[in-house]
Amino acid sequence: MKKQLLFLSIAMIIGLSGCGNSTGNEESQNNNNEPKQEDMKMEMNHSSSGEVLESLKVAENPTYEVGSEAIIKTDHMEGMDGAVATIVGAYDTTAYAISYTPVTGGERVENHKWVIQEEVKDDDDKTLEQGTEVTVEADHMKGMEGALAEIDSAEKTTVYMIDYTPTTGGEEVTNHKWVTESELSAK
Repeated sequence: MKKQLLFLSIAMIIGLSGCGNSTGNEESQNNNNEPKQEDMKMEMNHSSSGEVLESLKVAENPTYEVGSEAIIKTDHMEGMDGAVATIVGAYDTTAYAISYTPVTGGERVENHKWVIQEEVKDDDDKTLEQGTEVTVEADHMKGMEGALAEIDSAEKTTVYMIDYTPTTGGEEVTNHKWVTESELSAK
């Protein structure tokens, strides 16, 4: 009987310590993921100072007037699609989707939307063709400024600087650069 009780006690201790290790591992896994989630949030914060280059032409008759609201119909970032945007600025330019490798290292960014004509080095107001290599002077994301990029597409349009609160919650994004006219709809 004593042997059975000893065996049962040992089995319970082993079983309980296995559960304890499982819980500890789950916590360790969660702790390991937390910095990655914070990094993602930092990368996704597209707020800016709102400063624009003097050479950027203010749109004379934009579809969405400064101070008006519109619905965002794009998902450049999580929580954008469906959010209500307040128009902060409207400018006539050429918007480019670009692919580039950040100067800070890391994976190549494909089809980033948008960098505008005034944000590429040595722009001469001539619309650049697909495949053209340019140096990016914008700093919308970490590692973008100074990167060599390839033009994926070009669109002559009105671009908007907007404020919005993500549909996923979180802090308001202010002076987000850029959404195109086709990425907004009337509220």
